[in-house]
Amino acid sequence: MAGHSKWANIQHRKGRQDEKRGAAFSKIAKEITVAAKMGGGDPGFNPRLRMAVDKAKAVNMPKDKIENAIKKGTGELEGVSYDEIRYEGYGIGGAAVMVDCLTDNRVRTVAEVRHAFAKHGGNMGTDGCVAFMFKHCGQMIFAPGTDEAKLMDAAIEAGAEDVATNEDDSIEIVTAPNDFLAVREALAAAGFTAEYAEVTMKPENETELAGDDATKMQKLLDALESLDDVQEVYSSAVMDE
Repeated sequence: MAGHSKWANIQHRKGRQDEKRGAAFSKIAKEITVAAKMGGGDPGFNPRLRMAVDKAKAVNMPKDKIENAIKKGTGELEGVSYDEIRYEGYGIGGAAVMVDCLTDNRVRTVAEVRHAFAKHGGNMGTDGCVAFMFKHCGQMIFAPGTDEAKLMDAAIEAGAEDVATNEDDSIEIVTAPNDFLAVREALAAAGFTAEYAEVTMKPENETELAGDDATKMQKLLDALESLDDVQEVYSSAVMDE
C-alpha cells in the first residue's frame, strides 16, 4: 500500500460503524431473514446465516431479535419478502462504488440511491460498470505488531489465498469466499483475531482522496449507508486521515 494507512482506514470505518450501531440492528435482521430463507435456519449448515448471526452478536443485537429474524426467514413467523439488488456508480474522483440492497420496494430504493449519488457529487451507472473492478473474497486485517511469520504460516496452512504486509505493518489476508469461515476459525484457534473480517468486494485498485475530495466522498458514502434499504457499500476510495 502506498500513500495511506490501511490500518487507519479500517479503524476509521469501525468507528463509524459503532456510531451507527442502532441502525445496524434492522439491517442485520434483514440479512438474517434473507439468509435463513435461502439456506435454512441452522447456522451450522448455512454459512451466510452464520456470518450474519456473527455480525449481529458483534453489535450486541439481542438474542430474541436474532431468533425472530431467523423465524421470519424460515416461515415460522410472518415477515416481509426482500429482493436483493446491487447498484453501481461513481463517486468523487471517479472512485468506483457498489451498493448492495435488500428491499421490499424496488422503485423506492432505486430513487433513494440515485438521489444520494446525485446530491453528493456522484452518479449512478449501468449494471456491470464497476463490478469488474472488485474481487469477491474474504478479507481479514490484523493489527500492526502481529507476529507476521506465525500468522502467515497459520494462514497458508488454513487455506488462505494471499497474505500481505502493508506499509503500516498491518497484515491483510485474503481467502476465497467459501473458505472465509474455515480460515477465520483456524486462525482464531491459533491465537489470531482479526480487527476486520468480512466477506466483501475488495477493490482491485484503490482511488486515493484527500482534503475536500475525501470529505465529499465520505459524505456520499455516509448518505448511501444511511438508507434503510442499503446493506453494504463498497468503494475503491481510500481517504487519507
